[in-house]
Amino acid sequence: MPYRPRTPYRPPGPAGARPARTRLLLTALLLFTAAVGLGPLGAQRATAASNLVQNPGLEVLDGPSRFPQCFEKSGWGDNDFSFAVTDDAHSGSRAVRIQLTRRADGDRKTMMLENSCAPQVTPDHQYDLSFWYKSSTPDVAFTLFRHDTTQGWVYWTDLKTLPPSAGWTRTEVRTPVIPPHTDQITWGGALYGVGTLTTDDYAMTDATVPADPDPCTTGGTGPECRGRWTVQPVDSPVRAVHSVLLHTGKVLLIAGSGNDRAAFAAGTFKTTLFDPATGGYTDIPTPTDFFCAGHVQLPDGRVLVVGGNKDYASPDGSVGYRGLRTSYVFDPAQNKYIKVNDMLAGHWYPSATEMGNGDVLALGGLGEDSAGTVVNEHFSYAQNKWLPMGEARQAWSFWGLYPSMILLQDGRLFYTGSHVFGPGLPGTGASVYDYGAGTIAEVPGLRRKDERDESMSVLLPPAQDQKVLTMGGGNHTVAPDALRLTDLIDMKAAAPQYVPGPDLPQGHYADGSPQTGAQGKVYVSAVILPDGKVLETGGALHTYREDPVFEASLYDPSTNTFQSGLATDPVPRTYHSSSTLLPDGRVLSIGNNPGDGSFDQRVSIYQPPYLFKGDRPQITSLASTRWTYGTSQRITVDKPVVKASLIRPAAVTHSSDPNQRYLDLPMTVDGNTVDLSLTSNPNLAPPGWYMLSVVDANGVPSVSKWVRIGSEGQVAAARVQSFADELKASEPATGTSAPRPGHRHHGVRMAQGFDGCDHTYGRINQCVPWTFPKLSQADRCTWLLSRGYGRLRVHGRDRHHLDLNKDGIACGKGDVRRS
Repeated sequence: MPYRPRTPYRPPGPAGARPARTRLLLTALLLFTAAVGLGPLGAQRATAASNLVQNPGLEVLDGPSRFPQCFEKSGWGDNDFSFAVTDDAHSGSRAVRIQLTRRADGDRKTMMLENSCAPQVTPDHQYDLSFWYKSSTPDVAFTLFRHDTTQGWVYWTDLKTLPPSAGWTRTEVRTPVIPPHTDQITWGGALYGVGTLTTDDYAMTDATVPADPDPCTTGGTGPECRGRWTVQPVDSPVRAVHSVLLHTGKVLLIAGSGNDRAAFAAGTFKTTLFDPATGGYTDIPTPTDFFCAGHVQLPDGRVLVVGGNKDYASPDGSVGYRGLRTSYVFDPAQNKYIKVNDMLAGHWYPSATEMGNGDVLALGGLGEDSAGTVVNEHFSYAQNKWLPMGEARQAWSFWGLYPSMILLQDGRLFYTGSHVFGPGLPGTGASVYDYGAGTIAEVPGLRRKDERDESMSVLLPPAQDQKVLTMGGGNHTVAPDALRLTDLIDMKAAAPQYVPGPDLPQGHYADGSPQTGAQGKVYVSAVILPDGKVLETGGALHTYREDPVFEASLYDPSTNTFQSGLATDPVPRTYHSSSTLLPDGRVLSIGNNPGDGSFDQRVSIYQPPYLFKGDRPQITSLASTRWTYGTSQRITVDKPVVKASLIRPAAVTHSSDPNQRYLDLPMTVDGNTVDLSLTSNPNLAPPGWYMLSVVDANGVPSVSKWVRIGSEGQVAAARVQSFADELKASEPATGTSAPRPGHRHHGVRMAQGFDGCDHTYGRINQCVPWTFPKLSQADRCTWLLSRGYGRLRVHGRDRHHLDLNKDGIACGKGDVRRS
């Protein structure tokens, strides 16, 4: 069952069996509501201007409880509280006062009853909600629940944090778009700190502006329905494996050695800075091989680069790739890499996740000895350094390569099951990691968890909903083709588990033939857009870097559906490709590194359909570009808008960007002046630079403005709804802080073929598959030759029997002729 932090009052007795006194009170209420222009209890809303709240002034009391009709005493947790009806009202003669005298956790709130009193709503609409209040504490949230026709009443979101007010103050917010299957909502002020909160005069009106008919629903095929791709006239000067959007609007494209063994041997490491406004590039001196490093933006806009490539694997696979201990930050103000202290261990393919206080946790990857790293790394933003053993907490657990580790609203990390190379981790393949406590709790439901190599996981818009979608992936050692499965999870549930999502739409191959059956995509890219949808693009059928798939779609979190049939990138985007949202709403796609060792350095830019649907709204002014948690921020716009958001800039590689997120900003609208409410919870929006955009009723977004969240040293007090309490966490590992003197925690030995490649054959940057599709031995060379592999030198044991004439060359003329 979904978590429901409520202890509501319910009138006694079955419907239709009320005592006479209650019937008289209901009659009085009907007369009262008629007098103020409301319909009877349970009636449908009238016009968009009507107040949809029943008994909005709290004037009519229920007989048995002496509490306002259609409202309830609600709340949860360990706290001492009282509710009182007071004559200290904003209007009329009654208001409700809540007082908390002690709080360990939870809240208390006055809200509409979960019955016919709860206002009815229409999916896809938005509503303006308001009430008057007085409060002695800043610990007040404007909270919202919704009635799902299949799940019942569920917590939805906190819309804003209210500042203290000694006198009566009106607060108003606009809801997000009402999700499908929602027919009612209930809402009010939640007091979650010691103090008092008094409320009165509730109002709710439908704020939806009718949009023009959508031509795409009637067979339209223009760019307003499919979008448009453009290949840039100048190629990238580097083999870009990593893409990081800076708050300057430029994109840091990191290659390091670029999966080129010759470049590595020559010490040729590259980075370039791409300017989408001019199409120009600026070379950046690169001190070491950042190929397959981790990266994340710090609160001040610098980029922390984690580890990288110490050495390539030997051709016969006897020695694997090795990770660097070194770490750098890239400073956009200087266009320069600056070294910080070394980490505790080497990391090649690590994740890097920013926490709510601005610190960074780096997990997983391969160490200096080619083994899977079990050492956690903790970067202190305040100290600008990696913490030593004993301060960096340890669970001594191997998380795989590029594990997708998403920060949740309560500060825990969700390992989604998306990773790179080989099968998933033991168990269910997904888990919640409490770094502070050192505990790991498995999360069930992820389908085919051993086939999620270079799948992509996204914290769906808005971040307040705490829903994650994992899409695509493969692992040819288990199955020859990538899958098209998606799995969805609500991390706010009491016992979260993945449930099947809609299958990825299918595309076509380079020869025009369509995908069929269960064929899906690996190396998929997923990009959150400012209209709250997710662009899914790029990918290939096989995890050994061949058979690109040309397909793109839009996923809508509000309907849990894909819109297929978008225009497709004309450039193949397979291994080492990435896609990045730009501040103007376009999407940059770059990279393609097939198994023959080549690298396509063409750059594509996508204009989503919303850029062809009329004039864009503009943010004409901002009161401030430095935002503090829990505050209201004023902007002005040039036309009516229906929603606003913050999007964290991308830092993506290998279908992995665990920090990508979209934060909804509830709005208070007064003409073209809009006040935006920023969450008080830094775990929902870790400190740093974000792209602020607004969207009009036609779904058209503005060009983004850059704002910085969280001033120096500020960490807000988070209001967090309890969730996932039913997951059973394992006990902390022995010695979670430091190993015993003289004791060493060894990494995890990686099996041969962990990266899907058999390095016995060919050049180091070629990937002969460790396990072939279902082919006869005689057909393997023909299969390889048809994919451009050519003759392959044999460096060790010929385990695939490709060198039939034993001349040291696999799939040579004699081998093919004799096969």
